[in-house]
Amino acid sequence: MKYFIMILQISVLFLFNFIGQLIQGYFSLSIPGSLIGMLLLFCLLFLKILPLVWVQTGVDFLLKDIPFFFIPVTVGVVQYLSFFYGKGSLIILLVVISTFFVIGVSGTITNFLLKKEVKSYE
Repeated sequence: MKYFIMILQISVLFLFNFIGQLIQGYFSLSIPGSLIGMLLLFCLLFLKILPLVWVQTGVDFLLKDIPFFFIPVTVGVVQYLSFFYGKGSLIILLVVISTFFVIGVSGTITNFLLKKEVKSYE
């Protein structure tokens, strides 16, 4: 029964991806459909229209194995190391800086939301 629920919850995530793809295709947006679906899911979770328990087990399962999703990207970068010769070091520097920027912004927003959530329980 646990695996059936997990499959249903992952199917809900794929449904949001599919809806995002449809929206992107219908309106010919330059934003990826997967991002539109993720934003739609976030809005529904944030507004508590969609309860978190409806997707929690599936999300936990996918997040547990997320490092495996980055292996093809890493292999691809190693395969094209010649691209980084010359101005490639600048690209690496930009990637490192932007990564720290994203981590900082994400951490700040998470801290803000967690403090807000703690205050609502008090």
